[in-house]
Amino acid sequence: MFGLAALRPAFIAAFVTALFHFGPAAATEADGFDFSPEQPGRVRAERNDAAVAAIAPGFTFVTPGKFTVAVSPGGPPLATYATDAKTVIGADPDYAQAVADSLGLTLELVPIAWIDWPLGLTSGKYDAVISNVGVTEQRKEKFDFSSYRQGLHGFFVKADSGVTSIREPKDAAGLRIIVGAGTNQERILLKWNDENIAAGLKPLELQYYDDEATSLVALASGRADVIVQPHAQLVFIAARDQNIKRVGTLSAGWPERSDVAITTRKGSGLADALTVATNGLIENGTYAKILDRWHLAEEALPKSETNPPGLPKT
Repeated sequence: MFGLAALRPAFIAAFVTALFHFGPAAATEADGFDFSPEQPGRVRAERNDAAVAAIAPGFTFVTPGKFTVAVSPGGPPLATYATDAKTVIGADPDYAQAVADSLGLTLELVPIAWIDWPLGLTSGKYDAVISNVGVTEQRKEKFDFSSYRQGLHGFFVKADSGVTSIREPKDAAGLRIIVGAGTNQERILLKWNDENIAAGLKPLELQYYDDEATSLVALASGRADVIVQPHAQLVFIAARDQNIKRVGTLSAGWPERSDVAITTRKGSGLADALTVATNGLIENGTYAKILDRWHLAEEALPKSETNPPGLPKT
């Protein structure tokens, strides 16, 4: 996936308009997503005194009075550019805004290339990263985490498919499944395949394509039965194209849950406060409203944890 931040603003605007099949005037209506720079439906939160009190003594924010957060505008619905080609919008920016509100701070979003977040965070360019970062045991050696979403992959099929539910390995037996080579979801599906073969069931037929567009054509034409990708990506595609539907989700840490988390510098003293802030948002319903706004209710967590179990080292 390429970084839109590196492209000229005029090109980005044209790209966004073409991708979403509508112009700025209609952006607040189409496909149930709002890509306008104004974001009139953005959910805001009240100050959470318990979260403020949980900030470690001596912690200093990058800019006084501001919560400086790095986010990678990789694509909707998590984070992307609005129709003005410069305002970053999406579920992660909305969540960052709610956390900033909880801390009584002004949000300062810093668009970055996703690969740059570790160096930028350790060097003190921003206070936190809120950009779909999964918790792993290896990352926990260098960073602290406050969980805020489940890390999910999605099983999606054609809207008129006879496949209605995929929840466990036997449900996928004999199906032709599109998956990215070398991805975490491929690793899991290979384990599912081994389980099915051991149980005397039909093996999975994994298919690989060079890009997302080709994969979607293969699914639409009937050359494949299922596509597996990060859940949020497929949620947006389903809303945009209106020709695929979700039949199940797959934890990135299968068979265990895998969390996505706010990432902060190790031992900085901010993680516990962000966990308290997140749990406050969960308890008062703000959290659910943010996820619902971006069609991501399936990824909700029951509660936030500081440094929860992560994917094991490989």
